[in-house]
Amino acid sequence: MSGRLKVVIDLPACCGYGICAEICPEVYKLDENGIVFVDDVIVPEGLEATAKEGADACPQNALKIVPAGE
Repeated sequence: MSGRLKVVIDLPACCGYGICAEICPEVYKLDENGIVFVDDVIVPEGLEATAKEGADACPQNALKIVPAGE
């Protein structure tokens, strides 16, 4: 599907600030250690802007939103 976006997580970079999950809890979840994960790497339709905002807010740059084909 063209136009779809996916989340790329750099797990070693995640320090558990949780800002991503505060901004976009529909996409970003935190495990028991506060480390980010997603249920599905594909960003749900309609949440693209919020998911990007959550990724951009990461102080460690542990998240990227890229076209789903990458």
